[in-house]
Amino acid sequence: MRATGSWNPLWNQLYEWDPEWTERFMAMHATPLGRGLFPPEFVELLSIAIDAACTHMYSPGVRRHIRAALELGVPPEQIVTVLEMVSVLGIHACNLGVPVLAEELEAFTRRSQVRGRKP
Repeated sequence: MRATGSWNPLWNQLYEWDPEWTERFMAMHATPLGRGLFPPEFVELLSIAIDAACTHMYSPGVRRHIRAALELGVPPEQIVTVLEMVSVLGIHACNLGVPVLAEELEAFTRRSQVRGRKP
């Protein structure tokens, strides 16, 4: 991964502490891609999605994979579409938070009415 520019410098300490585990983890990461089942363009688009996801947000990876995708001839419209698709992951904050807010507002209103205050 260092040779290809995919190495994250944040992994340096982990590698120093446990190089065997880190090497195995990196090999596991590379195995699915190394099988060649997907065209390189698809691999780059998938990598953009993973790195741009709200659970990862790794901008050096997003930049590296966008560059690679463009070099492979991926149209910018496809890259934008991937970014739009992965942005949907963020909606889960509303899926979780809005029902909790509704429940807490209802409970707050009940407590306020018992205390004789306006919510």
